[in-house]
Amino acid sequence: MDGEISTDEVKELLDDGADVRIVDIRDERNFAHSHIPGSENIPFHELTNRVDELEDADRIVTVCPHGKASVQAAQLIGSYEGTADARVESMDGGLEKYGMKFGLARDDGDESVDGESAERESPF
Repeated sequence: MDGEISTDEVKELLDDGADVRIVDIRDERNFAHSHIPGSENIPFHELTNRVDELEDADRIVTVCPHGKASVQAAQLIGSYEGTADARVESMDGGLEKYGMKFGLARDDGDESVDGESAERESPF
């Protein structure tokens, strides 16, 4: 693992079209409810069996509700031989912080959840 990255830095990477894979480690239901646009879902309990899906990545950012479990996920990914050359980081503050600042995409047709709605309907 290469450390933590702020929510602002993640947003900037996405806005700039950087070659980064955002890996959301929550379960499928919570991911479907809301997530960072462009992120992919690999639930933490499936990570060991699916880490090979990240072999082609140059940069990986793991995300979770509060930025705690994503540290463990980043460490696991970083220890995998297939991602040895990738930069692997955990997003500090998690989806709660990101959603309050920038909003999250929803799969139910809404474009985003603002901070107030995210707090009221928290999928975290």
